[in-house]
Amino acid sequence: MLTSANETLDIDLLILPETNLILIASVIEPLRGANRISGAELYRWRLFTPDGSPAETTSQIPVPASSGFRSTSDTAPLFVLASYNWQRSATQALKMQLSQTARHRSMVAGIESGTWLLAEASLLDNVSAAVHWEDFDDFALAYPQVRAVKDRFVIDGKRITTAGSLPTVDLMLEIIRRRQGYSLALEVSRLFIYEPASGQNAVELSPSTAGLRMRDPRVAQAIRLMEDHIEQPLLLARLARRVGVSARHLQALFQDSIGAPPHVHYLALRLNAARRKVIETKDSFADIAAATGFNSASAFSRSYRASFSESPSGTRRRLRGRATAAAEPT
Repeated sequence: MLTSANETLDIDLLILPETNLILIASVIEPLRGANRISGAELYRWRLFTPDGSPAETTSQIPVPASSGFRSTSDTAPLFVLASYNWQRSATQALKMQLSQTARHRSMVAGIESGTWLLAEASLLDNVSAAVHWEDFDDFALAYPQVRAVKDRFVIDGKRITTAGSLPTVDLMLEIIRRRQGYSLALEVSRLFIYEPASGQNAVELSPSTAGLRMRDPRVAQAIRLMEDHIEQPLLLARLARRVGVSARHLQALFQDSIGAPPHVHYLALRLNAARRKVIETKDSFADIAAATGFNSASAFSRSYRASFSESPSGTRRRLRGRATAAAEPT
């Protein structure tokens, strides 16, 4: 699940009553975004509830389920989602089902309060687990055999845990990054734009910084400069001077803030801009290469294939095939 791959990944979601709608969306929407942006079915998901009835969300918007959850030998990753009053669903039967199916699953994830249910089913013994900050002390006291940590999400062997809705988005982006690469994860992150309240000190967000948690305003400034210089990329030394730091310091700031060096992020921005042109225009590949800062169409094609596992012509050919199939009468 967490290694480079382009085949479809099936994920099962067990949704407990009184789960926040935004928590469900935090798992599904990044996967849907990855499918839409890539133009391929990279991810599929099935929704289960303990009894098969629609999931009762806190928003009073029911979410249909495929069926009731049962212990099976399925190997697909299982995500257990819960927000409030998870104890009401933590029956001995459900805990037994989780324990049995966990023997076969490639990964089991506790999403927000789902962490509690996994701990209750003894599925987090001797592993590290992320817990919502409000519940941290109570969780650590209740389950001393679990190493509770104050992180947004934790991947520890075959167990994953998250500390809330936005940390779950972070997790899904990390899964996409590990499977399909930094470029796609970056483009998916841009779908989730959060703007702080306007004011004199508000940090300006551009499409390239949306969805990224900027720990340093110099990183945000550098990314905006990258966005403004797609056609003629700035050298790292010049970019650093514009920001007011050394090249080495800028590299350290990027690594600390977004977990990637400047050249990786810059190349992802350019390739994503190129991919949009490949999909949305009929421009020649030579023109697209020039517009996104590549020296030649061949250099562009090599970088494109390395990032997206297909050539620019392959992308257009595949999407034409899908459009033709959709237009054919059934």
